[in-house]
Amino acid sequence: MAVVNRPRIDLAPHGSARGARACPRRRRVLHLAALTLIAGAAAGRARAQEAALPVSVKAAYLYKFLSYVEWPPAAFEGADSPIVIGVHGADDVLAELRQVLAGRTAQGRPLVSRRVAQGDTLAGVHVLFLGQANPADVESWLAPWRERPILLVTDSGRGLGQGSMINFVLVGGRLRFEVSLPAAERSGLKLSSRMLQVAERVVGVR
Repeated sequence: MAVVNRPRIDLAPHGSARGARACPRRRRVLHLAALTLIAGAAAGRARAQEAALPVSVKAAYLYKFLSYVEWPPAAFEGADSPIVIGVHGADDVLAELRQVLAGRTAQGRPLVSRRVAQGDTLAGVHVLFLGQANPADVESWLAPWRERPILLVTDSGRGLGQGSMINFVLVGGRLRFEVSLPAAERSGLKLSSRMLQVAERVVGVR
């Protein structure tokens, strides 16, 4: 008797109703997983951008302040001497500041920024920004320079109490600044009324 080879029949072909139902379900699961990954990455970028925002704003403020401060002539060696901004305890702000200052001037002078460590001389520095630092250490470090024409800018809850002229504060999630006129006057600095008008708080207004 001849043997007839019959073709094998797949009982669950890919084109069956069962397969058709399974594929869309898998696609939906994969799609949701992809959306979750994308949303997580976007949220991470948003948090990073939000965290970086105060850094860029602080750097922008430090640059803008230069146009509203009057230093005594003796604070500079010559008419073309640069305005020097020293930064202590805030390398992220320093990095951003270097980009902001690149190719710019203020009051007709070139601009220079540099890192300052505790114990370094502040001779030739016109603006000093103090990031996160121990207030007691800062006060002892700055004591010999209190009455020198250096604009001291802090980022501390008790910045003005440390003797700074300008202190950054967060108000309603926005970075603002407060000013101490007596501290500026003791150092021989004059602050523009335009700066005072936009300050969150001004100490020593007569």
